[in-house]
Amino acid sequence: MHVTVVGNPGSRRVTLFAAAAVRAGLAEPEIVSWRDVLSGVPLRLRPGAAVRVESPGEDAEVDRLLRGAAAAAEPGEIVGGRAWYTGFAAALDRVADAARDQGAHLLADPAEILVMFDKAACHARLLAAGIPVPAALPGAPASWAQLRSWLDEAGWRRVFVKPCHGSSASGVIALQLGSGGRILATTSVELSGGRLFNSLRVRHYRDERDVAAIVDRLAPDGLQVQRWLPKAGLDGRVVDLRVVTVAGEPSHVVVRGSRSPMTNLHLGGVRGDLCALRAAAGRHYAEGLDTCRAVAACFPGSLHTGVDLMFAAGWRSHGVAEVNAFGDLLPGLHVDGRDTYDAEVAALLTCARTGASA
Repeated sequence: MHVTVVGNPGSRRVTLFAAAAVRAGLAEPEIVSWRDVLSGVPLRLRPGAAVRVESPGEDAEVDRLLRGAAAAAEPGEIVGGRAWYTGFAAALDRVADAARDQGAHLLADPAEILVMFDKAACHARLLAAGIPVPAALPGAPASWAQLRSWLDEAGWRRVFVKPCHGSSASGVIALQLGSGGRILATTSVELSGGRLFNSLRVRHYRDERDVAAIVDRLAPDGLQVQRWLPKAGLDGRVVDLRVVTVAGEPSHVVVRGSRSPMTNLHLGGVRGDLCALRAAAGRHYAEGLDTCRAVAACFPGSLHTGVDLMFAAGWRSHGVAEVNAFGDLLPGLHVDGRDTYDAEVAALLTCARTGASA
């Protein structure tokens, strides 16, 4: 079996997957760079090759090409989410066309990747399938004024405001509206000179003018607003789970704990004790994993998914916050001696032996 990876050469994701392929006895995967895909370079795929589509993130030039911008964004700048998504869709079409024309097959359905990268579309798909998800506003607010009006109409005082096409908590705001006009917005967004930047430090904004400036800057690229689900706590932190499914089954689980509403590990979240969480959740833990299986079934053309699973306070109910097309980067997390990439390669080889589609 030959494997090709569409990705950014030298990135952690490409390197870790390639190492897993070699450990499994496969040849070093061939790499097709996102820069080549986006620059119109002819794409060469080996007939019969399994083609893995990897994240185009963490490359400033790739980001610029995806957005069709004349210049690269400043480091960490949050800009052009809708243009990025449009460019990514076109790039995936080009990869899919090359695979079809040259007799290769993709390990993830481009249409499914795009749904996972559109929070509103993903929420709608899960809701239609009966997956428990937080309630969401039915539309995308065009401004802070409209968001505030809609929240007043709905009677919602605590929500998560999310860019439709963001990832890694980029631009996400945990918003709380109190009595007497009080407001608290918790976010990694740094507001600087009217521009927005990602930061590794979680900030708290209490001035409505600052919150309005952030939301108004984000809104043109699309927002999804989810009602805040109060999460269960463990060891003095709120927690949620990243559950990686491989071939439809939960494979690797990491507990993410935080003293702020943002549990992302790069924002100061810590990995929690899975055994302790399972003990706290009891039988409800298995119910949560069943939900992750149901989520994977919503994306049958994708070898893996990364499901963000939240247990509500008390552990008796749960919901799915998001589904990630590239949510399998969990370095150092091993189950039965295998990391996420080992599990994915093993599933790929099993499909090849049985003749099943990957």
